[in-house]
Amino acid sequence: MKPIKLIIIAIALSFGGMLQAQVSMNVNVGSPPMWGPAGYSNVQYYYLPDVYSYYDVPSSQFIYYEGGKWVRKAHLPNKYRNYDLYSGYKVVLSDYRGNSPYAHYKQHKSKYAKGYRGKHQDNIGANPGHGNKSNKMKVTGKSVKQSKQAKHNSSKAKSSHNSKGSKGSKGKK
Repeated sequence: MKPIKLIIIAIALSFGGMLQAQVSMNVNVGSPPMWGPAGYSNVQYYYLPDVYSYYDVPSSQFIYYEGGKWVRKAHLPNKYRNYDLYSGYKVVLSDYRGNSPYAHYKQHKSKYAKGYRGKHQDNIGANPGHGNKSNKMKVTGKSVKQSKQAKHNSSKAKSSHNSKGSKGSKGKK
């Protein structure tokens, strides 16, 4: 009788361990990615304007147009394999409920063109490629290309101004 009780207790303990493992497994499924925008824990989709794609948070899948149809995959298409999700802007689609956010793709693509930057976003986690700093990208409403060009022009103007100033000071000595 005693061995039967021990067997029953052993089965109950192992069954309890399996339940605990199942619970912790379900908690992690569908949580926002570390590159996701902070402050939006109950959102289903992000639109990623730079790569013309959506991200389904609960299923951890990207949704994009490929081969004449919308597909769901765990990764972006190869042409965007080097895209930095931490620094790219994520449009939070908090007002959409359903399974086909791409039903509004034309409006999203028009309203949030490639290079779109809305209000400042911090990421949920730190960018592993940039130390422990979170994404503190300055948002100006300009596209990334415009911002880089403005920065380039500014440094060029400073360089030109400094070289003129040094010539002038040599002549005055």
